[in-house]
Amino acid sequence: MRKQREETISKIESHYREILKLIGEDPEREGLLKTPGRAAKALYDITAGYDQDASEIASKAIFEHSGTGMVIVKDIEFYSMCEHHILPFFGKICVGYLPKGKIIGLSKLARIVNVFAKRLQVQERLTNQICNEISRALPNDGVIIACQGSHLCMKMRGVEKQESSTITYDYNGQFKDKPELRKEFMTLCGLA
Repeated sequence: MRKQREETISKIESHYREILKLIGEDPEREGLLKTPGRAAKALYDITAGYDQDASEIASKAIFEHSGTGMVIVKDIEFYSMCEHHILPFFGKICVGYLPKGKIIGLSKLARIVNVFAKRLQVQERLTNQICNEISRALPNDGVIIACQGSHLCMKMRGVEKQESSTITYDYNGQFKDKPELRKEFMTLCGLA
């Protein structure tokens, strides 16, 4: 967990002020006077996942359930920051699981996505962390995650490929053992 919010934001703000000077800007000019503070607050909010515990969030909404059919929540939008360039990447995540006596509140799945997305990340790890957390939090016969993201580090710098996107998957349990279940999930999520 990070230090107190205002103290942390103040320290980040001073660093942004120095960054502006280093790139040749004048942080005292009218248009930039409040920029270091705004940028500091934005960075703090964008990385709020460091202050959240996915396990605690998940544990607040586990319910009895006798069904065994696949549960899918698709098109959960996410926004994250690439740990390599500190540039945004964003997209949608599809979560699926096979209940084993219990289900989780649907909004908790989106909150778990946010916990891990609101950290410096790579998409591959983000996908894996979500899969692992849902697997741990909930009795299940398998969990599958599909993540499709667009990365500004690919679009606005480096190779500058505007139409590129990345798809990552992680799965376990019956999704690992039964390819037909993976195919059904991908079809239902519009990825097949």
